[in-house]
Amino acid sequence: MNKIEHIGIAVKNLKDSNELFSKLFGEPHYKTEEVKSEGVNTSFFKVGGNKIELLEATKEDSPIAKFLEKKGEGIHHIAFDVDDIEAEIKRLKKEGFKVLNETPKCGADNKLVAFLHPKSSNGVLIELCQDIPNKH
Repeated sequence: MNKIEHIGIAVKNLKDSNELFSKLFGEPHYKTEEVKSEGVNTSFFKVGGNKIELLEATKEDSPIAKFLEKKGEGIHHIAFDVDDIEAEIKRLKKEGFKVLNETPKCGADNKLVAFLHPKSSNGVLIELCQDIPNKH
């Protein structure tokens, strides 16, 4: 793992939360994106060299909707940048971590993503992120 790629925060209302976090960081969000496969709208902020991702559910049965119902708004996951997501999945499985999706899927911000079950990482949902190479 190279670095923390971003911290994901689950929110009930993306518009209101964008206003709140813009005031907090003193900067507007730089990007919004819908990830239909996950039933989520995302918004990204840059804070120094770090990124914060706000996540709003677009479907009642989406992972974010379930998280909000169970835990309320707050930190949803910590994402780590990796060079080779498939090799990292294999390594972590060998180390005993439970991988939620063994085949990486397309996520927001031009990333391939995979998640580790929080029960195998002290209650923290871990996301692995790899940049999707540009095709020429």
